Amino acid sequence: MSQNDLVISNQTFPATRADITSALQALGSTNSGPSAPSTTYANMMWYDTTANILKIRSEANDGWISIGYLHQGENQFHILDDTYVADASGVHTGLLGDQSTATWQAGTGTTESLVSPAKVLAAIEANVEGITHTSGSAPYYGVRAWGKVGGNAKVDGGNFASWNTSTNTVTFATAMPHDDYAVVLNGPSAGNCWATAMTTTGFGVNQRSSGGNYIDPNDFEFIVVC
Repeated sequence: MSQNDLVISNQTFPATRADITSALQALGSTNSGPSAPSTTYANMMWYDTTANILKIRSEANDGWISIGYLHQGENQFHILDDTYVADASGVHTGLLGDQSTATWQAGTGTTESLVSPAKVLAAIEANVEGITHTSGSAPYYGVRAWGKVGGNAKVDGGNFASWNTSTNTVTFATAMPHDDYAVVLNGPSAGNCWATAMTTTGFGVNQRSSGGNYIDPNDFEFIVVC
């Protein structure tokens, strides 16, 4: 560890040689020390041995810019948290950092960043619509509505549907946020019908006649998924 003002004074030869040696050692050790050099220059390098952080002086010579952490125990260079990624013009294009879980859950941020698998899961759970079926307490993510067609039809998740055999439609008592959903029909006779014309308020169902008879709507269920 060595620091020097990097100015060789007009002095006797032994003192001059010692001053040159000290200046070269300071440069060779990246001006390392527990505190900043007393004399600083624009773009000067300094290794802060207290924090184990490599720093460079700003061009205005008015502050230190941290470059990275030097892990002495592992002999490794570590990138600092919240390090910006930039293009050749200095425009920020991303962030090497751990943005908060709430930021990922909101799903609206545009800053490219590192993310843990746990935060990816949290973001999916926060943004993919899911309902809790009457058959269990765990939410079924991606399922927007579920119902038994016919009779006392019901849909978990707060939406209730009614079945109209004359017009072959399922109507949601509570409108969906949008119509970008898929409808899956399931049951013994579901193969004889198919869903059509999905809207925010419901969907149509076409039935295939078998010997002039249509299926009993109580024979199948429907699932609305996003």
